[in-house]
Amino acid sequence: MKRWFLLAALVATSASAHHGWSEYNADKPLTLSGTIEESGYMQPHGFVRLKTADKTWMVVLAPPGRMENRGLPKENLAVGTQASVYGYPHRSNPTELRAERITVKDKTTELR
Repeated sequence: MKRWFLLAALVATSASAHHGWSEYNADKPLTLSGTIEESGYMQPHGFVRLKTADKTWMVVLAPPGRMENRGLPKENLAVGTQASVYGYPHRSNPTELRAERITVKDKTTELR
């Protein structure tokens, strides 16, 4: 019984840590271009902080395994690298974007 309870608690914790995609507005896609100021290649999703002409965006990427399988290694997301992303803005956070694709070093990677 204790083991089942522990498993249920772990699943609930993992689910609450993962956000739903309904938080992003697919009706208003954006294309952003700028410089990577920070990047993370971790679960459940990688990210880059992308400095554009008017602000810095938190760009949510795909899980690391998917990015690696599609030809986007961690090294390509280095600080100072120019990147362009296409994706959907967060409905309540005006500086967050869920990326559908990212272009780095003239190579576009589909993330979804």
